[in-house]
Amino acid sequence: MFGYTGLARFTHHFENAFELVRGGDLLVGRDLIDLSLAARDLMGRVLALGGDGAETDELLQARETTELIDRIQTLTLSGAPSVAIEAELGMQMALDQGLKRYSIRFRPLESALRNGMRPDLLQGELSELGELKTKFDLHDLPELSNLDAGAAYITWVFQLDTDKGRAAVEDVFIFADDADLSIEEMDPAPTVEQVKSGSEGKGGTSQPDLNNASQASRLDSKMENIRVASSRLDDMMDSIGELVIAQARLDAAADRLGDSTLDAVVEEVGRLVLGLRDATLSIRMLPIETVFGKFRRVVRDLSQDLGKDVRLVTSGGETEVDKNVIDRIGEPLVHMIRNSIDHGIEPENEREESGKSRQGIVRLSARQEGSEILISIEDNGSGLRSDVIRRKAIERGLIDQEAQVSERELHQLIFEPGFSTAERVSSVSGRGVGMDAVRNTIDSLGGSIDVISSVGKGTRVTLRLPVTMAIIDGLRVRLGKSIYVIPLSAVEECVEMDEAESSRTSGRSVLQIREHVVPYLALDRIFGLELSTERRRRVVVVCVGGQRIGLVVDDILGQAQTVIKSLSPYHKDLPGLGGATILGDGRVAIIIDVTTLVRWAETRHNNTLSKVA
Repeated sequence: MFGYTGLARFTHHFENAFELVRGGDLLVGRDLIDLSLAARDLMGRVLALGGDGAETDELLQARETTELIDRIQTLTLSGAPSVAIEAELGMQMALDQGLKRYSIRFRPLESALRNGMRPDLLQGELSELGELKTKFDLHDLPELSNLDAGAAYITWVFQLDTDKGRAAVEDVFIFADDADLSIEEMDPAPTVEQVKSGSEGKGGTSQPDLNNASQASRLDSKMENIRVASSRLDDMMDSIGELVIAQARLDAAADRLGDSTLDAVVEEVGRLVLGLRDATLSIRMLPIETVFGKFRRVVRDLSQDLGKDVRLVTSGGETEVDKNVIDRIGEPLVHMIRNSIDHGIEPENEREESGKSRQGIVRLSARQEGSEILISIEDNGSGLRSDVIRRKAIERGLIDQEAQVSERELHQLIFEPGFSTAERVSSVSGRGVGMDAVRNTIDSLGGSIDVISSVGKGTRVTLRLPVTMAIIDGLRVRLGKSIYVIPLSAVEECVEMDEAESSRTSGRSVLQIREHVVPYLALDRIFGLELSTERRRRVVVVCVGGQRIGLVVDDILGQAQTVIKSLSPYHKDLPGLGGATILGDGRVAIIIDVTTLVRWAETRHNNTLSKVA
């Protein structure tokens, strides 16, 4: 009807195979799944060509298409179609002889057996009328512990082909009063599936007639959900952000005035704004299963390309994440999964030699912890070789040969641009691009990456991401007269800075915090501000790439929820700036992007903070 006759012709070949699956004559196996995916890809290509035409004809006549059709037909012929053909012939013979087919459901009441009812005798009478098939519906059968041996729980489902007429069928049940009975004459031109299964659905029940369904129920189901353009949700979130900012200003004004009546109104407004903000954020949330579901095909295709038996196991797909995070997390996860299969999972013979199962497992899971979403990609492969990573890092000049680097810091080196432990470059890995792209995307989302690996047992990479990118919990700090916000998810602790440390002239140094040595950055020097003259300063200890870094500020003002405002095109690419927000008094505060700030500081000084430590 829409001008895709070529696509229709190809699809009919494919439908034949699933006709056999539906009828129970062809089992679903790897061959059929492979053909299904290949056919699906070809259908997509034909759709993209926009209907019938020279390009479509060329594609459908190409060698790959004809080979695919041959494989489908071979599989279809091997699926014992003779059963279906015999059923069709039997159906035609029955029609030619004037037979009618009846679908009978007979459900004795629970007390019927005690009153002497014998459904088996009724079955015998029906069989004398013609060809009879019997099935049982066991849906009402209770657990064994609750089973009454004298009660009736089974529904008898009969399919009868007879030329005796409906009255003869009804006469069989004339004295069966203690039962629910339905007798339906079936379509005079039944399909193959109806011939073989008696037009019964799950549990032996007949399929509902959708054409007779209530119009009201259809309308109700359609009205349960509505589609809204994502841009409208963004506009709503921007308005909510402005409302949160206005509410903060109202709070500040009420504190200055000290009016109890005004305080009560402000408190009520704050409660309403909080509820409206949470409701708006929930609208933007989507289950991460929308992303997880795409990776089953990725794992299947890649495992076949690499000749490895790999199974994907997912959990936590119901975890909800902001739609902006959903839109951008797909590509990093693809890189991580491909890396696990290519680098992590060993060939089957190596796995057997090491006492493992031949099949490798990649586990993809998600869960929420506070204001963060944790997405883990774990494999039971060979794990990361720290000695190989260290050798490659020394060759590339990422660390000195004598440098003392922890295993956790070595694992973070796999995210460096161009870094790869692969001995050869392939279509899957070896260029050192994928993992760098992963880190850049996670950094831009305000998240972090943790890597835990054990040689011979496997690797687990955990992505920590904010639940939403619109509003964050932030720690407000002061530098001179300016206010900055540090995302609370990156903060580990806050300590006072020793006065002797404050007098140092170097822009970077180390600080002794209990038994640990922590490198730190003085933010006034990093941002090129007027150097602080305050004697007692504070250090906010953050975690970047598994390493603790101190950020020196003049004072800590406390924590509060922060509405993120994007920077202008002239400022958005400046390192260390993650956005801005408006404070209750109307001033603008810069939100610090801790990860990019630390990495920019490392590059600026042509060294790494880990070497300083």
